[in-house]
Amino acid sequence: MKNNNVFKYIFIVFIIILIIGTVYVLYRQNVQNDEIEEENTTQEATIEMMDNLTMGISNYDTMNPLLTNNKEIINISKLIFDPLLNITSDYRVENCLATSWTKTDDTTYEVKLDTSIKWQDGSSLIARDVSFTIEKLKERNTAYSANVADIASVETPDTETVIIHLSRAVPFFEFNLSFPILPSMYYLNEDFETTNKIPIGTGMYKIASIDDNTILLTRNDRWRYVKDKTPKAQSITIKRYATMGEIYNSFKLGNIDIINTSTSTYSDHIGTMGYNKKEYKGRNYDYLSLNCSDIILQDKAVRQAINYAIDKNTLVSTVFSNNYYVANSPLDYGSYLYSQEGEISYNQSKARETLEQAGWIYQNDRWQKSINGYVRRLTLSLVVSEDNAERVSVANEIKRQLEAVGINVNITKVSNDRYYEYLSDKNYQMILTGVTNSMNPDLSYFYGDGNIANYNNQDVKSKLNSLDNYDEIQKAVNDDVPYIGLYRSRNTLILNANVGGNFAPNSYNVYNNFNEWFRQK
Repeated sequence: MKNNNVFKYIFIVFIIILIIGTVYVLYRQNVQNDEIEEENTTQEATIEMMDNLTMGISNYDTMNPLLTNNKEIINISKLIFDPLLNITSDYRVENCLATSWTKTDDTTYEVKLDTSIKWQDGSSLIARDVSFTIEKLKERNTAYSANVADIASVETPDTETVIIHLSRAVPFFEFNLSFPILPSMYYLNEDFETTNKIPIGTGMYKIASIDDNTILLTRNDRWRYVKDKTPKAQSITIKRYATMGEIYNSFKLGNIDIINTSTSTYSDHIGTMGYNKKEYKGRNYDYLSLNCSDIILQDKAVRQAINYAIDKNTLVSTVFSNNYYVANSPLDYGSYLYSQEGEISYNQSKARETLEQAGWIYQNDRWQKSINGYVRRLTLSLVVSEDNAERVSVANEIKRQLEAVGINVNITKVSNDRYYEYLSDKNYQMILTGVTNSMNPDLSYFYGDGNIANYNNQDVKSKLNSLDNYDEIQKAVNDDVPYIGLYRSRNTLILNANVGGNFAPNSYNVYNNFNEWFRQK
């Protein structure tokens, strides 16, 4: 009986010890969680303390987005001024100052405004602000002149309605409504070009001051999203320099947090370590145009064989040291509309096979075929401007690659004036050329009436006016090969290693998601 009591007491003591141990473990876990939470809070506080980001610009002219010709000011202005319609990181169009837009006929657009939006001085957005901005853009040659070039007139029947009349039908004109809007009343009785008034907008930042050395931007407390998307950076200091070289030096010294550049040699100035970078596709796109009405090139198999025979990766590596992107399409700049379906990849064997299946015979080190009763040899002329050294190098590399599969190429180097005559007259077999992609995804320049390749596919033409048809269009032209995409420019967002955030730059807006960017110790 005595032994039973001893065991009973021992069991009770064991249970008590177990309970105390469990309580202690739970207590320590809570303490650790509190410490982690406190650490996170401290980290967030540290991020908030470093509330200024710095940028650098050279060749400053003006902060007025309708007057500036400075590319970096145009980029920065996206943080200050809003458009009617915004273009997203994947190049979709979305409402911004507008609540809706309607294409009422081929040459008329009706835009409804969100008149609850406030300018940075507290006044309300009105329709007259839009017509005023368009008037000012049409008075001079600016970065946004092309956006409004086809606007014939503007009506503002009430404060929230803007009716835009075009001088001609412009496919997907809504993409052109991405220019910044300025307030009309703010410039009342002012000379728009010479006024000393600091421009105001409706964006997340406002211009607080401008002096000889810096431009200071601060948060716009009237920004309509300020409560939901409060920018982590309280302010932005834009430092003014005479040259890009000075900007690079300042970045190396830690005096600048952010640089945006289209120069591929930036690492020669700042090295390769100690910073982060975000590369994105530029708007400059080079390609081969193949004259589809030429007696030889009207044979689709020849155009396909040329495409198979060109190794674009080697071309970009050899000529551009991989500082350009390989490009296959005028839409592959990051657009959601781009489709790879049916694209032809480098394959020398396939190039030869394609020619053989089309009746071309390779003998005596050359391809030949009887066409309309005449024996035609597969020798082609490639026109290039002698004033463009890079394109001359590209032409030489293309010649080498095509001759590796037996397609002979003669390079015709001409002056710039003569080069544009070839383009205008479409009097060539192949020509190495390029375009600067518009924000507007219209493809009629390439595939519509009067295109430079003399390409005529009625089914493709009939589908050009609907973005819903773009997958089918790209599949068809990838098979027809009126053009061969080669490469496009590469831009780089360079960031101090302490700068964090959600980076999604594109050629329209380098500062997508800027409200999430921050600088920490």
